[in-house]
Order: sequence, then C-alpha cells, then structure tokens
Amino acid sequence: MDIGERNKMLVESLYESLSKGDMEAAAGILAEDVDWWFHGPPRCQHMRRLLTGEAGPGEFQFVPRQVTQVGGGRWVVAEGWEGQHAYWVHAWEVENGVITRFREYFNTSVTVREVGPGSSEMAFMGPNKKAGMQLWQSKARGPLGRSMPGLVLAV
Repeated sequence: MDIGERNKMLVESLYESLSKGDMEAAAGILAEDVDWWFHGPPRCQHMRRLLTGEAGPGEFQFVPRQVTQVGGGRWVVAEGWEGQHAYWVHAWEVENGVITRFREYFNTSVTVREVGPGSSEMAFMGPNKKAGMQLWQSKARGPLGRSMPGLVLAV
C-alpha cells in the first residue's frame, strides 16, 4: 500500500472515530499543533467545535460522500453535504502518519491544483491566473442547486 492510500485510510479513520464519539482516537490522529484554517460562515465551524470539545459528537455529523488523496498523497480531500445549506470540503495534510494541517471550507466550491514542490499554502486566483494541473474539484454544485464562492487550494 502506498503512502497516499495510507493517508486516505487515516483520514477515513478520523471520520469513523468522530462518528462514534471516540475523541481519544481522533486526538491520536491529529498533531498537537494542527495548523487549522476555516472559510465560511462563523456559525458553521462545526469541526473546530467538535475537535476542541465545544460541541458534542451529535451536533453535526460529518459523513464524507467522497474521500480522495491528492498532491502525491500528502493531502487528503473529503467532501460532504446535508440538504440544501450544508456543503463542506475538508483538506487534510498528513505527515509521518499524523494530520498536521487542516483546511475547512463550508458552502464554498474548492479546486485543488498542483503548483510545485514545497507549496502548501492557499492560493487565491482569478479566472485568468494559471496554477498548475487541477487535481480535484468540488462535486456538489448540482445537489445544492446554487452558486457558491470558489477558492483554490495549492498543494
């Protein structure tokens, strides 16, 4: 099994631990100093509240509809939606079997592009800017039936 598949399985195990309310197992998958970034309405910071203990496991259930490894397997992207108003994308960076970075997007369309070695920060790009090969694109445009702001994650 390659590193990308192992990282994907690690992220899937995080969602499984969260769905069971096993916060100890979830904490063991995350670095103590996870670099976290959120884009969306402040009231939708469900994952942060869940991981910090501000919310119980039943407040919002993250059920990924798709989990994909990108960026040579270093990043794992998951997306899910519940009804018309709850669409989310999570991008997890995994290093040495531990999640070190987490990017959460709520009600935002996301495109992941490869921009080169060593780049793992956000890139905000207009329609005329190019940023390498597209690795992943949000799928939930149809189910929501509405447009959403869009961001590019450069890996």
